[in-house]
Amino acid sequence: MRQIGLFRGVQYSYEDTVFNYLNTEQFAFIIVYVCFDTNMDKPMKKRRFFLFITIATITGLEIMTGCSHNQETLTWVEVISEIRNRYPEVKQLQTAELQSRLTSPDSEAAVLIDARAEEEFHVSHISGAINIPYNSKDPLKHLMNIRPDNPIVVYCSVGYRSSILARKLQTLGFIDVYNLEGSIFKWANEGRTLVHEQTTVHKVHPYNAKWGSLLERKYH
Repeated sequence: MRQIGLFRGVQYSYEDTVFNYLNTEQFAFIIVYVCFDTNMDKPMKKRRFFLFITIATITGLEIMTGCSHNQETLTWVEVISEIRNRYPEVKQLQTAELQSRLTSPDSEAAVLIDARAEEEFHVSHISGAINIPYNSKDPLKHLMNIRPDNPIVVYCSVGYRSSILARKLQTLGFIDVYNLEGSIFKWANEGRTLVHEQTTVHKVHPYNAKWGSLLERKYH
């Protein structure tokens, strides 16, 4: 193994640079060393310089590919599974079942709670929902006339915040509380009705770029 230089007390060989990824500072040092090493003839210096440029390009592509992959790892299957595992005591209600409850005259009326922030709620919400942010210090003040056994369905963007509020309501004595699985993003993606001040709309607050990736672009 041929040593090509020392950097802060660590020896780096030609083979190290080819088979291992060095950090930016170390890599820059080696490039400078190769370009200005007076003991290396010009043809060898030129060949190694182009080799290092190739390695840098491949490394950059690897990094960009990795970043892109990380951004695409957020999936509905993983999110729903994590919510179920994190909040096992919270019952889950499917969007189709909520639709049925809202439209069937024989179903007991459920209290529908939007656990998102006020600015999100004002963009759009599910018809009939009341806005109680999940971090509300006193959610009971909105539910003074609700029986403990009255069905309650809570939703947010994807289900995390609504699960937190659903669990809180359970600790306050409500016994028939559900999280809407997939929440308003899934509801919208399935083409179900959204309203803003009683007017049907086709837009949902995406929360942020990361979580908004679960919401179809046409609703942004």
